[in-house]
Amino acid sequence: MLDFAERTGLSPAGVSPERYLWTDAFAVCNFLGLYMQTGDEQYRRLALNLVSQVHAVLGRHRRDDARTGWISGLSEEEGRKYPTAGGLRIGKKLNERRPHELFDEQLEWDRDGQYFHYLTQWMHALDSVSRATGDPIFNRWAIELAKAVHARFAYGARNGTEKRLYWKMSIDLSHPLVSSMGHHDPLDGLITYYELRETSGRCSGQASSQDLAGEIADMTRI
Repeated sequence: MLDFAERTGLSPAGVSPERYLWTDAFAVCNFLGLYMQTGDEQYRRLALNLVSQVHAVLGRHRRDDARTGWISGLSEEEGRKYPTAGGLRIGKKLNERRPHELFDEQLEWDRDGQYFHYLTQWMHALDSVSRATGDPIFNRWAIELAKAVHARFAYGARNGTEKRLYWKMSIDLSHPLVSSMGHHDPLDGLITYYELRETSGRCSGQASSQDLAGEIADMTRI
């Protein structure tokens, strides 16, 4: 894990760190596990620094994109307070497919955007930080992420159509890039939402301080 931190520009911090949401979600959990087993403060620090770096890189537009700033569209100050409000980029090597570009199934795997199953992994990672440190801010960010992306990935249930989830959305969550649904995404989302709600209740001392009832109901139906 220390090699990973150095190789990807986490520690020492690189000018252009290589962040990839799926891998980084597992890395946060690994660092937390190492911290809890060894008591070595460096692992806790690496977990927290990785969270900050992921938000600073994948919560913002790409360097090769004409757009700049937070993908949520928030101001610099507000974006730092609510880093997950617009979701998080995957971190693929190529920029997302533009609306005028033809769909290429093979090339799409290398293009950026947002994946629902990557986002739920990050929700779990953030929630794990709250559980390990007792700081509720990470759980709050996870819930804000859940509500933001669910509103864009979930669709249907109008005019009798079945509610479903898009597989892949654009960086700004304005339109789907792959319309098919991942078979595990609804169950993954349902379990993750329950986890976030449970931790929120623990942090606040209430049964449910931040309501995910609508999102849970959606996932249950899907």
